[in-house]
Amino acid sequence: MTQPELIPITPTTPITRFTVLTVNIHKGFTALNRRFILPELREAVRSVGADMVFLQEIHGTHERHPQRYSDWPKMPQYEFLADSIWPQFAYGRNAVYPHGDHGNALLSKFQIIRYDNLDISQSGHENRGLLHCVLRLPGGEREIHAICIHLGLREVHRQQQLRLLEQRIREIPADAPLVVAGDFNDWRQKADLSQSGLHEVFVHAHGKPARTFPARLPLLPLDRIYVRNLTIHNPRVLTTRPWSHLSDHVPLSVEIEL
Repeated sequence: MTQPELIPITPTTPITRFTVLTVNIHKGFTALNRRFILPELREAVRSVGADMVFLQEIHGTHERHPQRYSDWPKMPQYEFLADSIWPQFAYGRNAVYPHGDHGNALLSKFQIIRYDNLDISQSGHENRGLLHCVLRLPGGEREIHAICIHLGLREVHRQQQLRLLEQRIREIPADAPLVVAGDFNDWRQKADLSQSGLHEVFVHAHGKPARTFPARLPLLPLDRIYVRNLTIHNPRVLTTRPWSHLSDHVPLSVEIEL
């Protein structure tokens, strides 16, 4: 796994409770790419006060967009969103094309001690990835594993990608705290990680996954947050403004206790 060269975090008072946010940001555009809204999205993400932010469909680079959009950031989108709020971040590049690339990212207020990006693309189809980060909370030595994932559009591909995810989970110590979050594209509700010891936070709290797509009138439960060896509190679907008019997915958030 990669050792990130990021801003060090000095241990302080032990933290046993933190907030997670996950959202597919649609490369910083509204639905149907009508408007570039990354600066507005940054303010919305800040307003949640999350300690860990799982992002899907986020640009690393793009050569042409800065010429078309005057407010396109001079740094990668994940660095622009992290700004001074999340001093640690990791990026997993999944899709590469002539003018740029995009993938998954994790922003964190806690130290990311290592990470790697697993290619889970299925041959001849859309590029997908699994970004696995290992974090250390301030004031403690226990490691927390975080996996940011974006699955494919076809059921047969999602099932193959889920098997790759389960294989990675088996490599993580069984007693280690684990959060898996992202865009599962699972409108058929067949993504089951219970055999790997995880439970989905909205299914656990409300009996069914949260509806997150399309943002203005969420009908399909595409996004998920799974946890293992952790206690959840107050899972929320952020459907009101400004979220209903940013990206094409609405975010999910949950408070997590060690």
